[in-house]
Amino acid sequence: MWTRNFTLYFGARTISLSGDAMMPVASALAIGKVYGIAGVGYVLALWTASAVLVMVFGGVVADRIGARRLMIGADVVRVVTQGVVAVAFLGGAPPYALLLVMAFLSGTAAGMFEPGVNGMVPLVAADPQRANATLKIAEALTQLAGPALAGVLIVVAGPVFVYTVDAATFLVSGVCLLLVRVTVPRPEPSDVLSDLRRGWEEFTARSWMWSVILVWVFWGVLVVGPYVPLSSQVIGTDYGWVMAALGLGTVLGGLVAIRLRPRRPLAAGAVALSGYVAVPLTVALGLPLPQLMAGHLLGGCALAFWSVMWSTSVQTQIAPDVVNRVNAYQVAGSVAGMAVGQALAGPVTVLVEPRAFMLGSALVTAGVVAALLSIRPVRRLGREPQKAGGRSSRSRPATLSQPV
Repeated sequence: MWTRNFTLYFGARTISLSGDAMMPVASALAIGKVYGIAGVGYVLALWTASAVLVMVFGGVVADRIGARRLMIGADVVRVVTQGVVAVAFLGGAPPYALLLVMAFLSGTAAGMFEPGVNGMVPLVAADPQRANATLKIAEALTQLAGPALAGVLIVVAGPVFVYTVDAATFLVSGVCLLLVRVTVPRPEPSDVLSDLRRGWEEFTARSWMWSVILVWVFWGVLVVGPYVPLSSQVIGTDYGWVMAALGLGTVLGGLVAIRLRPRRPLAAGAVALSGYVAVPLTVALGLPLPQLMAGHLLGGCALAFWSVMWSTSVQTQIAPDVVNRVNAYQVAGSVAGMAVGQALAGPVTVLVEPRAFMLGSALVTAGVVAALLSIRPVRRLGREPQKAGGRSSRSRPATLSQPV
């Protein structure tokens, strides 16, 4: 698996994710100190919303010019945006309008970058599940070290240094991607609307995919979206250590995903996801730090296993010439709810105490697991690639094909 291309791609993702792992903690502490929970929530919501708005077009562009080129361009933009924020903090409290503009531009770049992440994996690795699990472990290690490091650096060195490091990670990521050499299919001449329509048709033809994304909208609004702004304020100065425990759990989940190859990957992933209930529940109960870390350790393991099963299913079930477009639709749908949840994090505290909301998030997580397991196409999806209509991509009698 460790070819030159995969090693470079692994390096690009790992160094970029290291900076990303630092940012939620840095933003929550640096921006929250000046502008409060609502200030953090609106910045994160604008970042997410801008990413969602351009993501489907990012998928079209990635299929036309190649994901690698588009990802390099997105990294260049984020070097600039994070550098500008670093300079702005030199004066103490940066203008909130500037933070919003940089969040919009950075989110737009992320929206163009993200559709190619899944599409690149089959191009640089022969075993997508093993590659995804390895990348998930790397992501987890960055989540383990990044939040704790950010918590320390924000106190010792301040936000200027943290945002400068983040800009540098995107620079290194872009250089690594520049050195990757892959061959991408040359698309047939078409217009943008036709490309968008083709991606939408491929997305909606797979009931296992759109049904999961529909469930994920509720997950984003009521669980993942509000989590960072609310939990960072509830947990306080120990927030970095709790996020580090979440990262360690993700490492364990990735290791399990390397070895375990369930016959029904999405069903197995949904069962594992039930462990994520411990994340909002431990925050809601106001447990001591050791119990908080244990709950996030379990939640990280659960979410990582689901993530590997989901990413591998998308990469192996979608044709290479449309994978970036389809991936753009599924990512945009899955994070759309998150933007709403982030924006509501501030206003919701006027009506509901943060711990009470976290308790509701735990109940919603249990409901998400039940919903996923109640969807027949999700339960029955196997490892063998299937066509959009639900038939196996391998030749077999029509009476043996199963709906997806």
